[in-house]
Amino acid sequence: MQPGEPPTLQHLLDRALALRERLVTAHAELTETEVTGHAGGLVTVTMRGTGEVTRIKIDPGAVDARHVSTLEDLLLAALRNAQEALGATRRQLAGPLAELAVPSDGLPGLGW
Repeated sequence: MQPGEPPTLQHLLDRALALRERLVTAHAELTETEVTGHAGGLVTVTMRGTGEVTRIKIDPGAVDARHVSTLEDLLLAALRNAQEALGATRRQLAGPLAELAVPSDGLPGLGW
C-alpha cells in the first residue's frame, strides 16, 4: 500500500488477523498473570489477570477486635491497589495492539 492510497480489502483483512493473533496472545498472558496489592504494609491481596482474588494475607498486628473497621478499610484499599495493578498490566499488554486498530491517519476514503 502506497502512502495516500486507500487500504485494500486484503490489507485490512491482514491487519485484522494480526490484531486477532496479538489479542489472543495478550489474553493468554493476562490470564496467567498475577498482581499483588498492598495496604499499609498490613494487608496483601493477590489477584489473577482475570480479576479473581486468589489470596489475602493479613499481618497479625492488623487484627484487633476493637478495630475491625480499620481492617475492613485495609482490605478494601489492598483490593483497589491490586485492581490498579491489574489495570496497568492490561494496558501494558494491550499497548502495542492500539497501533493495529486504525491507522493514525484514519482510513482514507471511509471518512474515519
